[in-house]
Amino acid sequence: MESVRRLLELIPYYADLPEWVRVAVPPAVSAVVLFAFIAVLAMFLIWLERKVSAHMQDRLGPMYAGGWHGWAQSLADGIKLLNKEDVAPGAADVLLFRLAPYVSFAASYAAFLALPFANGWVARHVHTGIFFILAVLSLEVFGVILAGYSSGSKWSLFGAMREAAQVVSYEVPLKLCVIVPVLLCGTLDLNTVSNMQGGWFTNWLVFHDPFTFVAFWVYFTCSVASVNRAPFDLAEAESELVAGFHTEYSGLRWSFFFMAEYGSMFLVSGLCAILFLGGWHGPIPLFDLLGWSYGEGETAFRLTGYMANLAGCVNLIFKGVVGVTVMIWVRWTLPRLRIDQVMTTCLKYCVPLAAFCFVGALAWQLLGLPGLNDLIPVTPSGPGGVRESWVLQAEAAEPLAGAESTTVVVPPLTGKVEG
Repeated sequence: MESVRRLLELIPYYADLPEWVRVAVPPAVSAVVLFAFIAVLAMFLIWLERKVSAHMQDRLGPMYAGGWHGWAQSLADGIKLLNKEDVAPGAADVLLFRLAPYVSFAASYAAFLALPFANGWVARHVHTGIFFILAVLSLEVFGVILAGYSSGSKWSLFGAMREAAQVVSYEVPLKLCVIVPVLLCGTLDLNTVSNMQGGWFTNWLVFHDPFTFVAFWVYFTCSVASVNRAPFDLAEAESELVAGFHTEYSGLRWSFFFMAEYGSMFLVSGLCAILFLGGWHGPIPLFDLLGWSYGEGETAFRLTGYMANLAGCVNLIFKGVVGVTVMIWVRWTLPRLRIDQVMTTCLKYCVPLAAFCFVGALAWQLLGLPGLNDLIPVTPSGPGGVRESWVLQAEAAEPLAGAESTTVVVPPLTGKVEG
């Protein structure tokens, strides 16, 4: 939101507007941009899944709507859904039935607030961004439970109960894997975690040690299950439950479930890119070598810094889309598991592996064993060379050399300095 505010301040006469307008406009712009991004992203990913699955099965997929490879097929489907009748089953709890899709989408949408797309480009900078995203994203299951419970259908209820059991179970190994990069970086700030991986690709945390490398794959497996994708999509198994928790939905409300699903797919992939794959940093630090990137603590608008951030944003989106493409590839490759196999995979394999990776990464850090970046020292500084903004504020508030010393207390969540 700070980057949006700085851009708005470049508009002539913006500073002359009333204060309440200047306070309200940046959050409103950020909210609209995020909603538009999720909507366009969902349409693109639906088209991408149709094309990828078609080519995997030696088909063409959408080819006519819009011209080139049917690029407007998702847009045409969206218009069709808007014109469909909004109906509710006679045995449904109408209020909860109509509310459930928006609960699912709201959880996915709210989690995007703390996801940085580049250095400082985030709707709301949260120092505990990792915790915030995981906590809010886990609320999406409540929309699924409401949909299954309120539909008045046993198939929907079975699907909702499966989703609840699956999501709650896979959250344990998922969060154990997330703790590994938090342990290595010593922070929950996503912006700081990504900047600690700046430089060459050898500084990415996935190459830090063997345990973090394995934790990356366990995280990705658990993230596929957490967003209800095949082969873990037991909540909507059409061979058993017609369509699962959204069997009775149609029209716009049905589309909100899929906007939430594809938004969450990109969200967990983007989080994976920030935690393990360097975030918005590419494998070669081109803009760092050119001196275009923003320095630590730099906030003033600079065209070269803006271009570097724009390239980083494109880089992160590319990594997120690649992660979603792998999920699509897995869906159309592997058969769906049974519910007992899904739970066995979680409790007998993912949880022990995640715990082993956590203990191993902890021991590796304590013993000070070398990583890939130490064996191939092409990056000046590894994780730990970048500090959080509230630490910088504390240092700026310290007295000059020779002055009387003052105790500085910095609350880590608010960033305020009290002397």
